[in-house]
Amino acid sequence: MFFAAFRAEIAKLLTTRTWWILAIILFLYIGAVSGGIGALFGFFTTSEGSGMGDEAPPTEFLAPMLYGSVSTFGYVFPVLLGALAVTTEYRHQLLTPTFLATPKRGIVLGAKSLALFLFGLFYGLIGVIASVGLGAGALALFDLDTQLGDSDTWAMIGRGVLALALWAIIGVGLGALIPNQVAAIVVILAFTQFVEPTLRAVVMFADWAASLGRFLPGAASDALVGAPSLFNAGMAAGGPDPLEWWQGGLLLGTLALVLTVLGYFVSWKRDVT
Repeated sequence: MFFAAFRAEIAKLLTTRTWWILAIILFLYIGAVSGGIGALFGFFTTSEGSGMGDEAPPTEFLAPMLYGSVSTFGYVFPVLLGALAVTTEYRHQLLTPTFLATPKRGIVLGAKSLALFLFGLFYGLIGVIASVGLGAGALALFDLDTQLGDSDTWAMIGRGVLALALWAIIGVGLGALIPNQVAAIVVILAFTQFVEPTLRAVVMFADWAASLGRFLPGAASDALVGAPSLFNAGMAAGGPDPLEWWQGGLLLGTLALVLTVLGYFVSWKRDVT
């Protein structure tokens, strides 16, 4: 029964245009961020006439920061995909035939979560191709070390793919918790693009606040990846240490589980028409 439900969820995702439209936007966005930042810092680092060579960030942190941008800037895309996969069924009243075919609703939600986890992995690969391909290309253009020969770099890249997969499940949980599609999209965009970035910027000004800021979802995602970012630069400069990669992964996975379980009991078990 679970395998049949899983295949049905994969088929639902593939029959819509949402997944590949978001994938294209993800690739273009992350590619522009990684390639653009890499070219900009590469120019400042190597150009004698820029007057900023001494002020450019250390080159050993540049490559990991570019490759980690897939998580820092791209996690909103798998969250949106996961939420839309759930809220679309509410909006178009597709849950009734789904539950008639598979009466055990927990199996349906579990199958949907697994399907979105795999799509999240796919999004992670798309993002990595963009961040590493264009980021490393920009670094190589200015004869800077791409660090692609380092096994730690590839481990970090792999954790970036895992992070986006976990974010997709978080999206499923949010969609189940907030079944109204417009409300879910507004909440996701507001939190990921304004609320959390603002909080992470503000908490860097006090050590006690920065200690709490480490447990924000985006901070946990960055910790899982293990790459330096604009947000955790303050921690590296003398503030509290960021979470270990496994702690970030555990926190992100726990958030995905909690939101999905809450969504199941709050709205998924309700009668549908």
